[in-house]
Amino acid sequence: MLDAPEPLVLDFLEWIAIGPRPHREVMEAWRTSCPRLTVWEDAMDRGYVARSHLDQQGQMIVLTPSGASFLSANRRPDPPILDVDAHP
Repeated sequence: MLDAPEPLVLDFLEWIAIGPRPHREVMEAWRTSCPRLTVWEDAMDRGYVARSHLDQQGQMIVLTPSGASFLSANRRPDPPILDVDAHP
């Protein structure tokens, strides 16, 4: 099976890095039946995210230290903010 494109893996890790996400939410947002888009599975297989049971929140998906390192090493710069009010 092919790995998911790196930009999608980075998008996924950035989304998880905001804070732990409920497993159900992750599955709704990132699970796919397309065999070429395996973002969730690739991140799990690479050890970038893990399942964790948090008190009062149930099963959550969290960023691992390996995922944080990968994200830090590959983080994309913030895009420039365009001033839509500026006149040429």
